[in-house]
Amino acid sequence: MKKLWGGRFSKTPEQWIEEFGASISFDQQLVMEDIEGSLAHVKMLGKTGILAQEESEQIQAGLLKLKEKAQAGELEYSVSEEDIHLNLEKMLIEEIGPVGGKLHTGRSRNDQVATDMHLYLKKQVNIIMDHIQELQAALIEQAEKNVETILPGYTHLQRAQPVSFAHHLLAYFWMLERDKQRFEESLKRIDISPLGASALAGTTFPIDRHYSAKLLGFSDVYANSMDAVSDRDFIVEFLSNSALAITHLTRLAEEIILWSSKEFSFIELDDTYATGSSIMPQKKNPDMAELIRGKSGRVFGNLISMLTVLKGLPMTYNKDMQEDKEGMFDTVHTMVGSLKIFSGMIRTMTVNTDVMKEAVNKDFSNATELADYLASKGIPFREAHEIVGKLVLYCIHRNCYLLDLSLEEFKDACSKIEEDVYRVLAPAEAVRRRNSYGGTGFDQVKIQLDQAKKLI
Repeated sequence: MKKLWGGRFSKTPEQWIEEFGASISFDQQLVMEDIEGSLAHVKMLGKTGILAQEESEQIQAGLLKLKEKAQAGELEYSVSEEDIHLNLEKMLIEEIGPVGGKLHTGRSRNDQVATDMHLYLKKQVNIIMDHIQELQAALIEQAEKNVETILPGYTHLQRAQPVSFAHHLLAYFWMLERDKQRFEESLKRIDISPLGASALAGTTFPIDRHYSAKLLGFSDVYANSMDAVSDRDFIVEFLSNSALAITHLTRLAEEIILWSSKEFSFIELDDTYATGSSIMPQKKNPDMAELIRGKSGRVFGNLISMLTVLKGLPMTYNKDMQEDKEGMFDTVHTMVGSLKIFSGMIRTMTVNTDVMKEAVNKDFSNATELADYLASKGIPFREAHEIVGKLVLYCIHRNCYLLDLSLEEFKDACSKIEEDVYRVLAPAEAVRRRNSYGGTGFDQVKIQLDQAKKLI
């Protein structure tokens, strides 16, 4: 069949070449955005008198019919028409006749596809932000129930100091809050209309770019037509923000995986978010957390791929840019799915508070409390540090913990230690006393919770 752009050509490509160059297999995901952009464009053509009002209305009616079919899943796409733009234009002509060919007046596929992607990402970034907020709400719900639940805090994956479980969960709330802010900031660069830039140089038709931008809900238009059709910064920024956000999710995924293991047993996942083994009947695997941890690779890869596509490209549009979409679509789907999974996983997990309590009573995570206690008695902290280190070694050799020592044993190490040392070393007291702003003290955690709830 004759190409819509085929006038200059004497022969058509072989089918396998056509299939290699076509993008309809994936850019059909832009069907609603493409119709939306075309509706705004043809309304502008009618308003400016570039098309007769009757023609504009006829084309609008045809586009609305295609929109209905698209919503019902009734459109059939053809590789021979290459992409979503030519497929829809061909369908429009079939729907309303030759007047449908006037839709493309004053427009190129270059500004058309850029407009589609701006519209698409604007919607999807807002959806992702909503899902981030939903996960934040799930973290708050668990945190509110576990302000005074204590578990070991870790550095180097070694037990360090006891902390409130709520405090630990809220660390991820604040990571996600920064992610949400980055996505929100990126909307300033997404919410710009390239429509009307045409191929690269603008058009001789008296179009009104600001009117079509207003119809599409854009807050601004590109000031330079060459920049408008070649800019993919907004996609790179989205992919970068997504890469950092899923990095945060992988950190939480790793903790979920560790906490749900028999070695920790701090939590148990709901059956919905775990799977079994085909050979070992006792297994309950944290597969969803592991899968999200693994999916980070494709998000990172999509960012590197996009940067590589753009590196060294001359102005303005180049066919290389067709590679800008699949990674964008894949990242959107990965981010939305991962965030939805995590929200459910956090909300439904069981927190084994007794196991956490036992863990902090059977370790040396209260050693810093003893060093601080000695420092408060006037002993230089470095000297206090050494005294406590020797006491810990003493306990290790005797297979006991600091709270197991008698007062006499404490005094042998330092005469300034008194009976109140047992209260200071109690894990709950150790957490409660860390009341500096942003600390794990119960009162500070409650302040954090209030701040977090206001933000969502």
